[in-house]
Amino acid sequence: MKAKDILKQMTPYKPGKQIEEVKQEYGLDRIVKLASNENPNGFSSTVKKELPKLISSLEIYPDGYAASLRKKVAGFISVDPDQLIFGNGSDEIVQIICRAFLETGSNTVMAAPTFPQYRHNALIEGAEVRQVPLQDGHHDLDEMLAQIDDQTRVLWLCTPNNPTGVHINHQNLTAFMEECPDHVLVVIDEAYYEYLEADDAFNSLSALDEYANLVVLRTFSKAYGLAGLRIGYGVASKEIIQILEPAREPFNTSTIAQAAAILAIDDQDFIQKSVNENHKNKRALMEFCDANGIGYYDTQANFLLIHLPMSGDEMFEHLLSKGFIVRSGEALGLPDTIRLTIGKAEDMEQIQEAMLQKIAAQVSGER
Repeated sequence: MKAKDILKQMTPYKPGKQIEEVKQEYGLDRIVKLASNENPNGFSSTVKKELPKLISSLEIYPDGYAASLRKKVAGFISVDPDQLIFGNGSDEIVQIICRAFLETGSNTVMAAPTFPQYRHNALIEGAEVRQVPLQDGHHDLDEMLAQIDDQTRVLWLCTPNNPTGVHINHQNLTAFMEECPDHVLVVIDEAYYEYLEADDAFNSLSALDEYANLVVLRTFSKAYGLAGLRIGYGVASKEIIQILEPAREPFNTSTIAQAAAILAIDDQDFIQKSVNENHKNKRALMEFCDANGIGYYDTQANFLLIHLPMSGDEMFEHLLSKGFIVRSGEALGLPDTIRLTIGKAEDMEQIQEAMLQKIAAQVSGER
């Protein structure tokens, strides 16, 4: 048996530590997970109430076309239903795009660091990956344009970017699209779209009519809190969707996930409450960092990348011992940082105290 050679150089995705694992390891009764940018408010009570009714007819395959959800999303974001493709989370749409457009001899351009599945799936398809380092947390759009050649098939823009939280503003992204060659598919990943509060954000859906080479990705995993059901979607021209559909598995989203997403869209009160709470607690965390001379990137997402006077792994281990799971920046390609999901107010106050304790000990030790 012979698998693709590239797989020998790759490792599977490694998720963050799980709650039960940390409880056993540290002998703690309560663990707060702030590592995966999940919604601390859970998900819509409407979905929770209706879930028992959704667990029926499991012997029947789901609707591969996702007709009801397609109609709902199309109406919600004001696009034609045939401009949509659905996936097992928006990361499956990433996989579908790579499967449809990338092959040996082609190349793809992305920032570094950014969402790792762009690179992961591109390598599996045999494409050359051209990574452009971030500049102070931002995409270096000029250098990304410079990396494009005749063999470039796909270019990835994550905005707000994971793991820095920084967005690409309207002026810069419009200028980029004007310069980007038509033969390059530009994928704008908006997994954290609902958390955007910047006045200068790019209106990606409006831009679809102007740029035929544009795809927009969104998900129900973050603000909607349906990460465990795995449901996301892509929006593009009908022509691009027609190219992508044959690369999609026929029953890739479950009946339950489709129905839950429909209910979740209707509960915009939950989304607004979650977003408002995120903004409030995020600002409080930023104020804490400012007051204590701790650096960070000005995020537009539901997480904050925090700069430390020590390795991210060191702070990660300290916070684990205090009952908090975060993401070390060492594993994200950003040394001496942690990525911290914005949680509930009381949890944020406690983790701030734990962080300050470790930083004070580090500074004292250096002296």
